[in-house]
Amino acid sequence: MKTDTQRDQVIKIFNAALQSADPYRAVALHADAIASLYNDKNLRRLYVVGFGKASVPMARALEDGAGGIINDGIIIAPYGQQTGTGMIGRIRAFEARHPLPDENGLKATAGILNLMDGLDDRTLVVCLVSGGGSALLVSPCNGINLEEKQKTTNLLLKSGANINELNAVRKHLSGVKGGRLAMRAYPARIISLILSDVIGDRLDVIASGPTSPDSTTYADALRIIRKYGLEEKVPASVMDILSKGVQGIVAETPKEGNPVFERVGNTIIGSNKNAIETAMAEATRLGFDAGIISTEVQGEARDAGRWLAKRAIEIKKRRKGETGAGGEKRPICLISGGETTVTVTGSGRGGRNTELALAYAMEIEDESGITFLSAGSDGADGPTDAAGAFVDGQTVSKAKAIGIDPAQHLRNNDSYTFFKRIDDLFITGLTGTNVMDLQITLIA
Repeated sequence: MKTDTQRDQVIKIFNAALQSADPYRAVALHADAIASLYNDKNLRRLYVVGFGKASVPMARALEDGAGGIINDGIIIAPYGQQTGTGMIGRIRAFEARHPLPDENGLKATAGILNLMDGLDDRTLVVCLVSGGGSALLVSPCNGINLEEKQKTTNLLLKSGANINELNAVRKHLSGVKGGRLAMRAYPARIISLILSDVIGDRLDVIASGPTSPDSTTYADALRIIRKYGLEEKVPASVMDILSKGVQGIVAETPKEGNPVFERVGNTIIGSNKNAIETAMAEATRLGFDAGIISTEVQGEARDAGRWLAKRAIEIKKRRKGETGAGGEKRPICLISGGETTVTVTGSGRGGRNTELALAYAMEIEDESGITFLSAGSDGADGPTDAAGAFVDGQTVSKAKAIGIDPAQHLRNNDSYTFFKRIDDLFITGLTGTNVMDLQITLIA
């Protein structure tokens, strides 16, 4: 009988976590309640709108569970996720670009806004929200065009701005984010089913909170632009809008207590925390002594990688003299999750997971018995076809043996190329969900 390798076990644990974030199943659990609300409140119309990496399976689940009462709908998913006719029952499915918005996203969002016009209090709007929605649901505010918004988003991404900062700026350059979709649909009733891809599951940050009160201001957005020294780099129109917002010339996003939110229900139906808990249960089932290191891994990817590696080495050393029942030591599984950032200074190719993994590999060089995976739950690590990468104590020596310099690849933000050359990329394809990243460490 074949014994699973540590890498096989890591994949089993990751896949279990991924299944817990299955968007179809998560929405299907709410379909009956939505149908009951529609009938009990004697509503007349039901519209479905969705945006994010999980839009397609979320829409299919709602169509399968409550398709008979859906009047119309539009969803927006990343390229490559929609197949067939472009229709899911009565829901029209569009594809657009992520993480930088494009014309297709602009056109599809215009269709969603047209659906929201003229609604009454006997209309129910179901919003299907998932990670990536900030880029896919795009409608620049008056005074800014799509190209100017693309440039601003790209500058913030390359500067290492975290998701909270990025979305604070996006909301104040948008006609639909930061609660403005709810404002457009008012007085209709809204149910938002949300797959969280942000630390802390903050409703106003996930997909830039289109149906949530906004806790940020124009002053916050302007402060973030200045923090990264982008005042002279972003388009002048962006600085003009933010400055006018600070002065009160342009209206703020709707805040807590605004009546447009009185008929809005926002529900988190899946998150990174849930995925981590499922991963820990699977690791325990496989015989590991499992523990959670952190559910809020953030900051620079390479710093997070070094920190996680040091924790693993420390725990490995501490456990050397320990024994379990019967004198046997159980293998250890350490699980963490979150979303890091990469400040791009080089010209290489990679994402936050491969950069984190490369820094981790350099920290555990020649350490035996440690296997590590950092991977994105969406299956796409930055602008690459990999979800992440595997490392162990021999990763660095294996690379050096064929003339590859790990430090040079890290300096050049070229982590994808590094792992591709040594055949240690983790490639899953697009998973159709997104609950941030997972890191799994096994210690034999």
